[in-house]
Amino acid sequence: MSRFWKIALTVIVVLVVGGVGYRLLHKPGAEAGAGGHHKSSAQDGGAPGTSGANGQDKDNTPVPVTVEPTVKQSVPVYLTALGTVTARNSVTINPQVGGQLWEINFQEGQAVKKGDVIAQIDPRTYQAAYDQAVAKQKQDEASLATAISTLDRNQKLVASGYVAALNIDTYRNNVNQLKATVVADEASVRSTKVQLDFTKIISPIDGVAGIRQVDPGNVVTTSTAIVTLTQVQPIYIVFPLPEQNLEAVRDSFQNGSNKLEVIALDRADAHPLDTTGTLQVVDNLIDTSTGTFKLRAIFANPTSALWPGQFVNVRLRVRTVAGGLVIPAQAVQRGPDGDFVYKLQQDQTVAMQPVNIAGEVGDSHVMVSTGLNDGDQVVTEGQFRLKPGSKVKALKPGEVPPVQVTSDGNKGKQGGKRGASAG
Repeated sequence: MSRFWKIALTVIVVLVVGGVGYRLLHKPGAEAGAGGHHKSSAQDGGAPGTSGANGQDKDNTPVPVTVEPTVKQSVPVYLTALGTVTARNSVTINPQVGGQLWEINFQEGQAVKKGDVIAQIDPRTYQAAYDQAVAKQKQDEASLATAISTLDRNQKLVASGYVAALNIDTYRNNVNQLKATVVADEASVRSTKVQLDFTKIISPIDGVAGIRQVDPGNVVTTSTAIVTLTQVQPIYIVFPLPEQNLEAVRDSFQNGSNKLEVIALDRADAHPLDTTGTLQVVDNLIDTSTGTFKLRAIFANPTSALWPGQFVNVRLRVRTVAGGLVIPAQAVQRGPDGDFVYKLQQDQTVAMQPVNIAGEVGDSHVMVSTGLNDGDQVVTEGQFRLKPGSKVKALKPGEVPPVQVTSDGNKGKQGGKRGASAG
């Protein structure tokens, strides 16, 4: 048995070695055959030759792009910020005298006018005090009239010797004392009248009533808040700007003589919320913790679109540039060295032109400070297919590229075949 297994093992080893050797001997031949086949295909003008033709077509065919000229126009320069709407006046109404609150004469959220009676406190105690003061004044006025009459009679009797001169001084002093008492009574009457009037709580401003803090029937004191009135027409917007803008704002504001235009926009920067406002105040200090200074604008707010506490986007118009160069914002590309545009050359190629953007003009255009001249043509659509020196076919905005017949007989937009070949 051992001899049989030795013979079998020898046969297996021979077969394995033979198989490996066969694969090693035939693999180079197969690769050479395959390489020869590909080489032959290339020489026969197969697919690679077609690809090369397409590549040549891609290099020579102009790329359709949309171009627009730079436009010279007057451009307003804006500074933008996030502002907070603030009431022009906000008053918390507290009673000036204590007592039982009889009635409330306003609706929460209702507009009230200056001088309106918005609440009433029980006036009876104050009415009684006023009546007492008036009565005391009349009593003292009667005493004064009697004293004056007595002084006049006795002065006539002094010459006849019936009244001593010393008594005249007493009568005169009594008159003066009663005059002072009447003056004090008049002041007391006025004081009690003021206290009586305070039982009617009157609105000190035009505004909107908030949520009331107390109900009728409760006893209130001078520390009890009844309601808060807020003036919303006109209304303020307070907003900060970086300190580097201070000089530009102050030069344009000219110590308040020049009313700068302020626009309040919704949070999406899409729609103005109110009529245009004006800058009213530039704060007199810079916040060292934030490096900003505050400004306050005033708005008429006729439709109450602006509401106290609301956050809005603010645009402050500081100046207007006459003859600014404006291009569509979509023409501007961002590169490693800054902003640039593709500028159309006279030979219908494009060059990469660096530009400096001075600011936004509306929602779709920007103003260029350097890099372009009036009338230069810039690419606004199709930039992703361009490189410096690319041959282009310039189209106007909205113009559709012409349809051409491709080499395979299909119709498509210019450049469609090239896209398929590149894929």
